[in-house]
Amino acid sequence: MVGATLATGKFHDLSHLGLRASVGFMFIVHSLSKFDSNMGGFFSSIGLPSEMAPLIGLLEFIGGVLLVVGIITRISASLLAIEMLFVMVSIKKLQSFSGKNGLELELLAFVVLLTLLVLGPGRISISHVLKKLPRFVH
Repeated sequence: MVGATLATGKFHDLSHLGLRASVGFMFIVHSLSKFDSNMGGFFSSIGLPSEMAPLIGLLEFIGGVLLVVGIITRISASLLAIEMLFVMVSIKKLQSFSGKNGLELELLAFVVLLTLLVLGPGRISISHVLKKLPRFVH
């Protein structure tokens, strides 16, 4: 019986970085609208307190930055995955896969975040660099 192993070459490392960076940038860009003063009204219209908008914006912005640079990747991915699950179940109410109120973007982000949760930050990350430094440096 032959076991499957993950590739550890340069392309694997680059694709891992690309996966982390693309979902991280998506959350960074998506977070910026949460700091708009009009976003509180939107949150109220979907049944959430308007004060949640900047808090969720901070989660998405900081979590996105941490994913891009590869620090605390699993914790960031976990928190953002929980947010995506909440959006799919509570806000979009699992109405449809595509179209208005479709889940496709949230589901894709959720799956990528779960993948990062399992894989971790990868070798092209600040976490990997810090592990190679002598213990007294960090």
